[in-house]
Amino acid sequence: MLPHLPRFALAHLPTPLEPLPRLSHLLGVQLWVKRDDQTGLALGGNKTRKLEYLVAEALAQDADSLVTVGAVQSNHCRQTAAAAARAGLRCVLVLRGQPPAETTGNVLLDHLLNAELRWAGDRPRDEVFHEVVAAERAAGRRPYPIPLGGSTSTGAAAYADAVLELKDQLDAQGAAPSRIVFASSSAGTQAGLVVGAQLAGLTAEVLGISVDLPAAPLRARVAELATETAGRLGAPRTYLADEILVNADYLGGGYAVMGAPEREAIQLFARSEGLLVDPVYTGRAAAGLLDLIRRGAIQPGETVLFWHTGGTPALFAYAEQLIKG
Repeated sequence: MLPHLPRFALAHLPTPLEPLPRLSHLLGVQLWVKRDDQTGLALGGNKTRKLEYLVAEALAQDADSLVTVGAVQSNHCRQTAAAAARAGLRCVLVLRGQPPAETTGNVLLDHLLNAELRWAGDRPRDEVFHEVVAAERAAGRRPYPIPLGGSTSTGAAAYADAVLELKDQLDAQGAAPSRIVFASSSAGTQAGLVVGAQLAGLTAEVLGISVDLPAAPLRARVAELATETAGRLGAPRTYLADEILVNADYLGGGYAVMGAPEREAIQLFARSEGLLVDPVYTGRAAAGLLDLIRRGAIQPGETVLFWHTGGTPALFAYAEQLIKG
């Protein structure tokens, strides 16, 4: 743990590190999974780790509400709503576009968790987000704004800590992955993993599969945030974009558009290991992982860790597409 950063306990830690023997046999590699879908808060996910640090910072600033932003089926927004409920804080979520025709998946959970939902409609989501924060202040409240994905140096620090947790587990299991593969989007998780690998002396490649951004802007953002996070943790280092490993070959039809690769990955992981991945993040990362293995970019016999960042509730919003597939 990182004792000099305050935390508000939310997560079930450490999350399990598990081998995937049947999938490993099918693919000819040694696959492990880090189960951050099992962090426990309102069906779990990677944002819970970040929120432990973000909520602690909000409480230290005497905030009475959390305001954040995300897509319709945002896992981050759902976990933020749950964290706010646990901490006794008001929660306002600014979601992209219009309300869906059916209240399901993460949107259903947002309502159950008593979050106030504001829909951006045709307007830029971040513009509405800033307006909502200003309106909260004008109403006499003390909002703590959390940007997309909780991707600040405070949030990213949680994933530096997570790598220290992983290192202890790998040593106990005698496992030594050559790569860590995961879904990358708002840069915070990857930035934390990059810094954590440095702090833990882990030599595995930290490979983010982009779910929405081209490689160049994502690498630049991860490098910038990793540099901020390393300084925050007392291990200053300037990271360059060229050092950050991002694969943006699997963007498919765009963000949150499930195609055949994601559908196949969801089904294969479920039917071979009983492991659920989601259509937007982990399903896309899993599809990328499968392709890298099948075309030999990941060599036969390699040991690879798939970091499962959660997202299970979103499956229910894609039920018809998954059944037809």
